[in-house]
Amino acid sequence: MKIAIINGPNLNLLGKREPEVYGSLTFEQYLETLRAQFPDVQIDYFQNNVEGEIVNHLHSVGFSYDGILLNAGAYTHTSVAIRDAIAGIKTPVVEIHISNIYAREEFRHTSLTAAKAVGVICGLGMKGYALGVGFFLEK
Repeated sequence: MKIAIINGPNLNLLGKREPEVYGSLTFEQYLETLRAQFPDVQIDYFQNNVEGEIVNHLHSVGFSYDGILLNAGAYTHTSVAIRDAIAGIKTPVVEIHISNIYAREEFRHTSLTAAKAVGVICGLGMKGYALGVGFFLEK
């Protein structure tokens, strides 16, 4: 099984940025744990702060992977382009949010991408990624 994790803007700052919201681990540190938890799953990771690069990567993996875990960050609330990319690919996408977007600022309560995802995991910290991998394994 091949799973792609795609993280969007500012998620390269995990471990430094707002640790009270996002925790103190970098994503790379968490990724080691995630790969150890699922040794039989190929988990590939991509992070970019640029909307078009995220769209390009969705196109790149969207026909050859078994699942995509997408944390589009702030683009969740603004990007029609990422929404359309999800709609245009074959690989199912689970939308991930580390924080509970519904307990934050009102503008974060709207997701443009969720309607094209097979599901949304939000507010469970980094564990949301493991839950997403588990979902694809059970599917």
